[in-house]
Amino acid sequence: MQNNDPQSTGDAPPRGQPGESSTPELDSLQARVAELEASNAELLETVLREKAELENQRRRLHRDLEQARRFANEKLLNELLPVYDGLESGLAVEGGDIATMREGISLTLKALLKVAENHGMAQVDPLGQPLDPERHHAVSMVEAPGQTPGTVVSVLQKGYVLNDRLLRPALVAVAKD
Repeated sequence: MQNNDPQSTGDAPPRGQPGESSTPELDSLQARVAELEASNAELLETVLREKAELENQRRRLHRDLEQARRFANEKLLNELLPVYDGLESGLAVEGGDIATMREGISLTLKALLKVAENHGMAQVDPLGQPLDPERHHAVSMVEAPGQTPGTVVSVLQKGYVLNDRLLRPALVAVAKD
């Protein structure tokens, strides 16, 4: 039987089958897919490595922070050890006169105050100064001839500041009007 269709030729590939020109394109696309898959695998590996590194760094920082919290007072306590030693040796003395004990206690107090000053603490001793409600707590008003009203005439308990922040106000008696 003869094909009478003028557009039909015997050497054309049937429809739906790839021809010679589509094979290089397919190979190119497959190579590109393989290249992208390799790149994707590299990126995934990099992301996982970075994630693990961040987790390790977070654990290290947490451990270091915990260590810093636990040993934050180490320097202060090392400086306090001589004060403890002085108190213990003072208590170990049997007999002895009051003047010697008083001198030992005074030296121990000076050592303790020196340690506190080294760490930013200072005493608030407002005797003779005007009442400062930010740093003093007036517990009584007393007659004080010759004193300006509102002036601190006696300190019942000294106050303390740490690096200019009030730790405890001084308890004071103030001159009446």
